Amino acid sequence: MPFLSSLDISASGLTAQRLRMDTIANNMANAETTRNSTGTGPYRRQVVVFEARSAQPSSRFKGIMQEKLSQQAGLGVRVKEIREVSEAESPFRRVYDPSHPDADQQGYVNYPNVNIVEEMINMISATRAYEANAKVIEATKSMAARALEIGR
Repeated sequence: MPFLSSLDISASGLTAQRLRMDTIANNMANAETTRNSTGTGPYRRQVVVFEARSAQPSSRFKGIMQEKLSQQAGLGVRVKEIREVSEAESPFRRVYDPSHPDADQQGYVNYPNVNIVEEMINMISATRAYEANAKVIEATKSMAARALEIGR
């Protein structure tokens, strides 16, 4: 694995975790939103799905070489999708409030399937992963600087 490819790998992790934190913040901001932009129901919780980043060869020979490298080391992470959590996976929270404009005939209002405690735990996890990637970048920069000093 090339020495500085760890910078690319960590940078991909930083980007992915930042998007994950943004999505979590969006979930928390919409925890009480009873009507989405289309007016068809409450906000649905969103989750970020990651996958391993794969090499995209520009030539056949380069593709063979990258395939051999990818078997030895990872190439980072990328966001596969941001998907909405279905009501079957996590049902909406029903609250009795007949005076609410979005109440049904029985007086119940559907609130989003967002659990603030779960979102805070996910935010802490994403923050720690972001910090770990930032530390790897700092360590790589430090090692590269030391290697250059040795060559003097």
